[in-house]
Amino acid sequence: MIFELSEHTDTTVFYGINNANIQLIKELFPQVRFAARGNTIKIEGDEQSAERMVENLKKIERYALINNALTEENIIEIVKNNAEPQDMPKHENLILYGISGKSIVARTENQRRLVADFATNDLLFAIGPAGSGKTYTAIALAVKSLKNKEIRKIILSRPAVEAGEKLGFLPGDMKEKIDPYLQPLYDALQDMIPAAKLKDYIENGIVQIAPLAFMRGRTLSDAVVILDEAQNTTTQQIKMFLTRMGLNTKIIVTGDVTQIDLPPSQKSGLIDALHKLKNIKGISQIEFNKKDIVRHPLVQKIVEAYEN
Repeated sequence: MIFELSEHTDTTVFYGINNANIQLIKELFPQVRFAARGNTIKIEGDEQSAERMVENLKKIERYALINNALTEENIIEIVKNNAEPQDMPKHENLILYGISGKSIVARTENQRRLVADFATNDLLFAIGPAGSGKTYTAIALAVKSLKNKEIRKIILSRPAVEAGEKLGFLPGDMKEKIDPYLQPLYDALQDMIPAAKLKDYIENGIVQIAPLAFMRGRTLSDAVVILDEAQNTTTQQIKMFLTRMGLNTKIIVTGDVTQIDLPPSQKSGLIDALHKLKNIKGISQIEFNKKDIVRHPLVQKIVEAYEN
């Protein structure tokens, strides 16, 4: 009998450190033999015992998938009590569990509004200052949608606008030149998806991180697509991006209209889009402010100082 783990189940979490969870499961089911490799578990033994083991493996996997954590105590509770696993205690405004079961929650009123509007709108603009959690919350919503199998991929993009350094003078090939612009997106993903699983997602195109210029000519379907730092797009660029939307796709556009790095002669495409697309049904515009800043307390004071 073969049991296949979901592609979204992190085998590092499921198998445990040094395969400790697998060793425990073997001890709990001495009447069957099984071997685990990658996402496949091969089970040998009498049919009744094998079927009972599969039912328990399904429950154990469900717990690991939802909570992004799994301990030997969880496994014993599921198998010994022959009961559905109890999810971790739900935190208020929980979006999902990140690495090692870390709770990722909507902490402020506008973050909670972004979560609520995501359920009812296919295009969302989240505008506000640095540190207000707009991009982090957007990525958390995308990861949750992927884990729930509501979409097939996550696409994250940023305009590669030169702020201080010219791309041509930076060392390395094009990927190495562009990656520093995309690093904040990697940082957020690494809070929510274990490193090995994230690498697998990127290699298989399930998570795609690319500069805005790479979006031209594509139709983006079955995805959550996030455009970060959109204040640095031109009118033509943001129009090109928004018209990539395909079936079963949600787009979240984030930006800070006070931090535009475009040449003075260039108009921000984000400001133009906010004006043109206002009051259209299915499009949500959420304005974050300094009260939403969830970084170091000094960040809010810095924002206030520059406002003054």
